[in-house]
Amino acid sequence: MISASCAKAPCIRPPVTLPLPQPELALYRAALVTAQVTGTTRVPPRDAATFRIPAGSFFRISSIEGAQVGDLNLWNANDLSERFYSGKTRALHGTHVGTGDRLWTSFPALRPMATIVEDSLGWYGIDPHGGSVHDVIGTRCDPYTGALLSGGHYHHCCHSNLTRALAQALGLPLAEAEQHVHDVLNVFMCTGFTRDTGQYFMKASPVRPGDQITFFAEIDLLGALSACPGGDCSAEHSSDSAPCYPLQVDCLTPDPTALEGWTSPAPSSYDRSHGV
Repeated sequence: MISASCAKAPCIRPPVTLPLPQPELALYRAALVTAQVTGTTRVPPRDAATFRIPAGSFFRISSIEGAQVGDLNLWNANDLSERFYSGKTRALHGTHVGTGDRLWTSFPALRPMATIVEDSLGWYGIDPHGGSVHDVIGTRCDPYTGALLSGGHYHHCCHSNLTRALAQALGLPLAEAEQHVHDVLNVFMCTGFTRDTGQYFMKASPVRPGDQITFFAEIDLLGALSACPGGDCSAEHSSDSAPCYPLQVDCLTPDPTALEGWTSPAPSSYDRSHGV
């Protein structure tokens, strides 16, 4: 039966959110306390670098010299077809991610690939403009959009940086490597949607040297991180005029006994019959 109020005007029902299995955050944090840095990768300004993280380890992205955002791609280290799925991560967690949220892989595996364990920018929340940090809404800056809007050919945008880094790491031709580059987690980037027009915006990131975000690797990971040519993305983007700084990625290996009972998540249990 339809209520009288609903018959006169559209009913405003509460929003529906998706219930998710929660990560073992207390276990991960306890393991992180025992972890030691076993590898460090420096990402140069306006460039990218790759790194590998075994399942059951941590990786930490740090600002080390100045306000700088980064574009992060992740893959299953043993199968590049399983990669970070920004759209599904956004649908499951929201437009921006933080401590306790997970990064999810593409179909057909659809499983957690990394869990955020610590975030020094967790204090930022949502600002009066609707902005927040670590977004999964914006795509990486790319030369194709640059050519469309300006007619120029800029080669150190994040898409190109990630393509070069992956090609070099795996010994692939650029054209083949480019097919594996995908939408990113915009680490430290401050973004949102305008209240009046719903348009995507960027603003100066609050990140400062010493800020960091730490992830637990749920599966064996190959990562690539680009130090965006926009710097803190407060003004210029995809150009050489913005002040830019390096980023650092540390691999942290916990005590072997710290994760007793933990197992890497299995791929999706869906049988892939699609009704046939």
